[in-house]
Amino acid sequence: MPFTGFGRIGEALRRSTVQVKSGRRSVGSGIIWDANGVVVTNSHVARGPELRIELWDGREFPARVSSRDVRRDLAALEAQAGRLESIRAGDSSQLRPGELVIAVGNPLGFIGALSTGVVHAVGPCRGLGPAVWVQTDVRLAPGNSGGPLADANGLVVGVNAMVISGGLGLAVPSNTVADFLAHGASGWLGVTVRPVSLPDRSAPGLLVLEVAEGSPAEAASLRTGDVLIGADGQIFRSPEDLSLAIDRAGRGVLTLEFLRGDRMRVREVAVRLGGLQAAA
Repeated sequence: MPFTGFGRIGEALRRSTVQVKSGRRSVGSGIIWDANGVVVTNSHVARGPELRIELWDGREFPARVSSRDVRRDLAALEAQAGRLESIRAGDSSQLRPGELVIAVGNPLGFIGALSTGVVHAVGPCRGLGPAVWVQTDVRLAPGNSGGPLADANGLVVGVNAMVISGGLGLAVPSNTVADFLAHGASGWLGVTVRPVSLPDRSAPGLLVLEVAEGSPAEAASLRTGDVLIGADGQIFRSPEDLSLAIDRAGRGVLTLEFLRGDRMRVREVAVRLGGLQAAA
């Protein structure tokens, strides 16, 4: 690609990338997905009761979280602004290993910083459940989260989210973002778990380390220290099995089997899975 074309793509992405601020502090980046003020970012970025977005030209606008998907790490903001410079979304399912990608964000205080790399894979990552990620070697840093990942034509194919061991950057695919904006958040339970061995059972359980405040798990009276062993008659063998069970249930009801206290008796609870978590 000619350098002048590459430069134009970078400049266009910068104009469609915002800083997300909580108070006066920048907490990450966001993408102007729609010219009427819809901004997409990561769920872990859009925290705090009062948010603002700052545009490339220094203008600031108040913004509120209109939808949040904790499991897919996405949030949609509504900014009190119009006629903004929005991105063009691409089809992330067409990405192939080796393709050039471009990231724009606000890492470590550098506004509109641009970095490039190549796609390594598009698919699930070990230990992160069944979710699909765009995996790249783009160098990301704190402040890149929520910013755009674009292909060589300038089409946004992902929302940068995190860096995993080995230095790979992960982005939420643009097709996942489109589904989120069209249909809302996926089912959400609201627990942090890790596998534990159980002396009297052939399969491990999932020890609940944390129950999120205001979550469906809290509403169903699940507690830290409970051990989840299955859902809807299917035994858990890994955290991925819990993710798959939540995906199958959608925003419906999931019946969980779990152990509590002396772990001598299997208990059941029906949990109505939630999607929107309005405030963090």
